[in-house]
Order: sequence, then structure tokens, then C-alpha cells
Amino acid sequence: MRNRSLTLAAFSGAALLALAALPATAQPSAHPGAETGAGAPAVAQEGTVTAAQLLAKVQSCIQLSNGKYRTDEETSATIPVCGKNGAVFWKADMDIDCDGQPTSKCNSSTDPWFQDDTAFHQSNGKPLNAETLPYVVVPSSSSIWNYSSAGIKGGGVVAVVYNNQVQYAVVGDTGPSQIIGEASYATAKALGIDPDPATGGADSGVTYILFKNSQVSPIESHSAAVTLGNSLAQQFLQNN
Repeated sequence: MRNRSLTLAAFSGAALLALAALPATAQPSAHPGAETGAGAPAVAQEGTVTAAQLLAKVQSCIQLSNGKYRTDEETSATIPVCGKNGAVFWKADMDIDCDGQPTSKCNSSTDPWFQDDTAFHQSNGKPLNAETLPYVVVPSSSSIWNYSSAGIKGGGVVAVVYNNQVQYAVVGDTGPSQIIGEASYATAKALGIDPDPATGGADSGVTYILFKNSQVSPIESHSAAVTLGNSLAQQFLQNN
């Protein structure tokens, strides 16, 4: 669980070139974090619902939150939490959460703000693994918005849309009560975003669609998240 925000560093020239090289139409990847070639990040398109279809449904916002969120401590509050068709959503940046089980990529040496716990745990009681599991961070409950009262649970399914790609994740951690826009190392990597917890992330252009009253079991099963997420995304498109 994070009680501070990551100040997003600017992309390095190499990261910008890597993003620019991504194709306009994403192709399916075998699994999150899979590599399409030596050193090449996977392009995420999970399930049958496209990024364009999802984005078309979230063009307008019926605001659910009592106020708005900042993307980082130094920014102004401009991000509302919106609701539609059995889901809540927001459009923000992506800071990198590396909290949970220590791994070669996520530990106190690689992440200056590393914490060895997450708000929600695996079926065996251990914290989640940010390096391998796509998960999203929700703001801790406050007067701005209470995620649990809105039907959002730990292990709930999230469709993360970025650069014409769709990646399914789970609600895995909580963050600062006034800041929004954060996901795990694995989520970023699968979307072609620099996953470095100290310097990576995306400045903007990330849409998070959280399906209400959903829950993946076990929470650590990404394949279960994809199956349930694709089904809920199809329903989301069909609802008016």
C-alpha cells in the first residue's frame, strides 16, 4: 500500500522511441509481459473487445466522485471518477506500483518507495507480485470517493486501455486518498509503458474501466481476469 505519490519522470529518449514504434493496431499477445523479440515488449490486446470500442463508451462522464483527483502531488485536481453501464472509470496517467512480494525488478533497491505488502493478498495470504501480475491501484477511501461503496472490490476486474491496446488487470492495491492513476509493473510492461518504478510510467492517455461487483478468484490468476474481463466488457458495450 502506498501512502505517497510517485512523481513521474519524463520518458527517456529510448522509451519515447519504443512507444512511437508500436503499431497502430495491436495484435494479441500470448501472455502479459511476453516478449515479441529480443528486448521487445509485448503488445497487449486481450480478449475480443477492442480499445476503440471501449473508448467510444467512455467519451462522456457522469461524475460519481464528490471532487476530483490529482495525478501527482504537484499537479492540480482535474480527474473525476465517472460511472456508466455497471462500471466506473477515469482517464489519467500511469505511475508504477512495484509493491508486494520482493522480486528482481521490484524491491527496495529498484524502487525508492518500495513496500513489501499490498492492500489485497493472494489466495495463499501472500502479497501480490507486481512484477508478474497486472493490477491497478485505487485511491484510498476518502470524502472524494469511496471505492468499496461504489461496488469496487479487491480482485475486481479492470480493463486498462492505452495506445490502442487493452490489458485486463485486477484491483490489487490502494494508494493516496487524493491521487489517481497507478498500476503494477506487469501492467505497464504489457502495454509497452516503461515499467521502471523510479523513472517509468506514462504522462497521460491511460483509461481505467473498473467493473462493479466483479471479483477474480483466485486474485492472482491473470487468465481468470482475462476471461471474466472480456465477458464484462462485452456486457458493458451492450448496455446503454
